[in-house]
Amino acid sequence: MKQKYLFWGAAVLGMALLPAIPSDACTGISLKAADGSIVLARTCEWGGSNLESRYVIVPRNHSTVSITPSGQNGLAYTSRYGYAGISVVQDSFVTEGMNEAGLSAGLFFFPGYGQYEEYDSSRNSSTMVDVELAGWILASFSTVDQVEEAIKDIHIVATDPQAGTAHWRIADRSGRQVVLEITGGKPHFYENTLGVLTNSPGFEWQMTNLNNYVNLFPGQTNPNKLTDDVTLRQFGAGAGFLGIPGDVTPPSRFVRAAFYKATAPQYATSFETVKETFQILNNFDIPIGVEHETGKAPADIPSATQWTTSADQSALRFYYRSAWNSTIRCIDLKSINFDKVAYQVHPLDKVQDQPVEMIKVK
Repeated sequence: MKQKYLFWGAAVLGMALLPAIPSDACTGISLKAADGSIVLARTCEWGGSNLESRYVIVPRNHSTVSITPSGQNGLAYTSRYGYAGISVVQDSFVTEGMNEAGLSAGLFFFPGYGQYEEYDSSRNSSTMVDVELAGWILASFSTVDQVEEAIKDIHIVATDPQAGTAHWRIADRSGRQVVLEITGGKPHFYENTLGVLTNSPGFEWQMTNLNNYVNLFPGQTNPNKLTDDVTLRQFGAGAGFLGIPGDVTPPSRFVRAAFYKATAPQYATSFETVKETFQILNNFDIPIGVEHETGKAPADIPSATQWTTSADQSALRFYYRSAWNSTIRCIDLKSINFDKVAYQVHPLDKVQDQPVEMIKVK
């Protein structure tokens, strides 16, 4: 029964990753506080159905056997570090998380551009599916350098042959942040000093595309006198960003996130910075229906943006909110004894209903 559930979950997620289906969108940013602490935040979108997301707590010394396309017979490992994260569809499909060493790892959809190596069942002992990679990273490593070295020895394959691909954001407490993309069957790491990530095309293309918006700047525009009688003036505040793309495609979100991040004020502490990341990512919530033909949007989810997270690498606090409840909730990793805590999984929301506070006027 357990194995049947595993493959049902893999099949469902495989369908979610099919590039022909819209609404696979994720937007990631990072901000640095004045005290030097770094916060990594992101959204997770899927406008096709409820991802049944849940938060997971994984202790030290927890044993895992990875899934392969032929069964739960892949890479076996024991967690060196405890971590907290969010999984989708199935408990082991950790999409975003942070471990007790402050290492952050997250999966971002990357359809049409990644090319994994072909699955070879003779290498099952060193193979895992892409949707389990973030969990392995969080359980096993404390630095980006360690991930780069270890990934040479494993084989990452597609959950389903027809599924799309992913790329990953990985960051450690030193401030180093990289993007991992697998193309031509080989892993490639790109230094992400900008601190922004979305989806396809590849990270290098997204960085080059930013140059198309060199004319944008924060603030106001000066009047432009065309003739003695005609002077052009901005309609309102923020005209320096006139022309910034507002659609929900990955390249447009990348540009918008880069400029919003670059112009955000720097706050004194990581906690203030966490709150700022949620404010910025409000702008990347995708209303349900935007990515569907009229009348074909699912009615069982309130937003394509099903959850948003923010990870404070210094304080070791992992925050999230969901489409059903915009209240920000926090998992304090420092308060968890990862030697004794049990492996556990919980729904993001006990009740999927946005709380509303009634104001009593006397």
